[in-house]
This record gives sequence, C-alpha cells and structure tokens, in this order.
Amino acid sequence: MVLVTRFAPSPTGYLHRGHAFSALTAWTAARSAHGRFLLRIEDTDFTRCRPEYEAAIVEDLGWLGLDWVQPVRRQSDHRKDYDAALDQLRQLGVLYRCFHTRRELMALAGVARHASDPADTGAFAGGPLPAVEEEARVAAGEPFAWRLSLVAARERLGGFDHLTWVEEMSDPGVRTARPESLGDMVLGRKDIGAGYVIASVVDDAAQGVTHVVRGEDLMETTSVQRVLQALLGLPTPVYHHHPLLLGPDGKRFAKRDGAVTLRALRDSGMSSAALRAELGFPLPPAPESG
Repeated sequence: MVLVTRFAPSPTGYLHRGHAFSALTAWTAARSAHGRFLLRIEDTDFTRCRPEYEAAIVEDLGWLGLDWVQPVRRQSDHRKDYDAALDQLRQLGVLYRCFHTRRELMALAGVARHASDPADTGAFAGGPLPAVEEEARVAAGEPFAWRLSLVAARERLGGFDHLTWVEEMSDPGVRTARPESLGDMVLGRKDIGAGYVIASVVDDAAQGVTHVVRGEDLMETTSVQRVLQALLGLPTPVYHHHPLLLGPDGKRFAKRDGAVTLRALRDSGMSSAALRAELGFPLPPAPESG
C-alpha cells in the first residue's frame, strides 16, 4: 500500500509556525515512506476565505521546500460532492435543522468557547423541532444549521463501540469513537452548505488518503468523522495526531491570536533552513534516483 497523506489548510489567514510544523510532519512522513503528499485547500466557508491567503499558502510551502502532487484539490470546486453526502445523511434520518443563533448557543453552554466550525460553539444535544414549527420557520426564511443527531446515528449504526481507528502518535493503538464529547456537531449551514467536517471525510476518501497527519487538537473531531465514515460507507484512514507546537507563552500558535506568520519571518530575513532546523526538520530527505 502506498502511503498517501495531506496538508489541508483553510485560506482564512497566513500560515504560522504551527502550520509549518504540521505540513513538514505530513510531508516528511510521505517522503520517508516513498508515498504521496497532497495539498488540499479547505475553503468551504466562502465568507472567510480569501484568494490572497490561498496564494500565500502555496508560496509559504514552496519556501519551506515542500512539493506535492498536482492538481491541488480546492473544496469550493466540489460542493456538489459534499451536498450529496449531506443529502445521503438526511435520507438516513440522522440530520436535523437547528435554528439557534450563535449567541443563544453560547448562552445555553454558559460560556463562550472557540470552536473549529464557526457555526458551532461546542457540545450540543438537541433534536428536531415539532414538524409544524419547523415548517413555519423554514417558510419564514430563518437561517439554520444541519446538525448530526448522535441519537439517530447511534440507532442507525447499532452503537459506536465497534467504530474504531488506528492512532499512530497520540496514545498509539486502536481507538474507539466517542463522539458524545462534541455533541450534535454542525455539518452544514443553510447559507454556505456543507462544512469542513464532512468535506474532509469525503475528500479523504476521494483522494485515497491512507494516513491523516494533523494536530492533536482535532482528536475529538476524529470520533465524529469516524461516525460519518460508517454512515456514508467510506474507508477509515490511519490517524497520526501530532503534539501541537507551542509558543513562548505555552499557548498553541493560532491565527486568531495573531501568531507570527511565515510571511513575516521570511520578510525579517529568516531562512527556510533556519526555520526547518528550529522545528526539527533540518534537511529534506534526498530523493532516491531511479
């Protein structure tokens, strides 16, 4: 089996050291195994993604010395694939419309928390509204999100205990899906369609990804994606959740916190070789001839 992995940033800002560490980890794994490294642009949220950030991603990765299989997959070019997956889940009866606003959800949670999906605020366990009320709110044009019902998914799949994946890095071994910690996650929104959680699952299957290399902050999301793989009949890759790169303050690098970008480091005169050495990747493996 040829190892296929990917780096899948969202073009909502410039890359920083944390992104560089993750990309180099995935690229080195593919290069060392004589496999394939893919670049995927996860731009499902057109309200936040910008062309200039996508161009900067390509420039920054090239500066780091990375190369990848062409063509680059851009999620905005494959919305029909994700909508089809959402339709399949709706037909299975495992999605419901949620009309709560972000402010209402934060009030329900009792605290505002950062979430990987801008439509979500963390664990939520609700359920569909009575049919008459739902029809009225849809007819009124109220915005809503499509949430995965864990109750319905559990019933459909006969439980979650048989849903496992192989984890290579964080607590290596076979892991069992425990999606309850994230609650009924948002998979799509009326305004922008499917979100990254389901799009990533569809893309990994379409691109033949065998190993997903990413930060350990996405470990919980893996449980939900494992449920989606089972519901959609898609293969399950091996997962490698690497430790997060932390800054001098002990916090992980993040766009929203204004982490120093690779662009800024380059403009300050830092070489890619110096950054690679700092991150623990001093020299690219030399390709074999023949």
